[in-house]
Amino acid sequence: MGEFARRLPGVRALLESDIVAAYEGDPAATSVDEAILCYPGVTAIIHHRLAHQLHVLSVPLIPRMIAELSHSATGIDIHPGAQIGGSFFIDHGTGVVIGETCIIGERVRLYQGVTLGAKSFPLDENGRPIKGNARHPIVEDDVVIYAGATILGRSTIGRGSSVGGNVWLTHSVPPHSWITQAMPKEEVFENGSGI
Repeated sequence: MGEFARRLPGVRALLESDIVAAYEGDPAATSVDEAILCYPGVTAIIHHRLAHQLHVLSVPLIPRMIAELSHSATGIDIHPGAQIGGSFFIDHGTGVVIGETCIIGERVRLYQGVTLGAKSFPLDENGRPIKGNARHPIVEDDVVIYAGATILGRSTIGRGSSVGGNVWLTHSVPPHSWITQAMPKEEVFENGSGI
């Protein structure tokens, strides 16, 4: 428990950056207090920051219990293993899913209904999923992912990119990309580069 307590000042600093991101990132927010008390995305990230530290310290069961209590209260499902950088903001939030091996950079914003999930699960010789494989996306710094977008597999969303609403991605995209539903398939190649 001592190591957990030693980590709390760092957690507090991250949460302060998240709260500022929520307040500054939503023109409807009238105060920092409103963001803290009324925004489900802030509630979810508070729970996640604490659960993640317990997860990193290999505390059994409690991190998942915290995550599931938060999920029940907010409609936002963040696995405690997910690594999330500072100034993170989930706007509206309902239906957001962030998988266990997801890595999210700094100043990332997600909207409701975003899924950062696995595309497939490698199986062992008995047909059971192999645990611990990196199977969720990497989202680099300064990325915005709009409502209903689904990003699956160990793909990378490059720094400064925007992923439009209801986009379905299973491959990486380079930094500063703008991905929309309307893009013809031939414009984005498997390696993430375009024509």
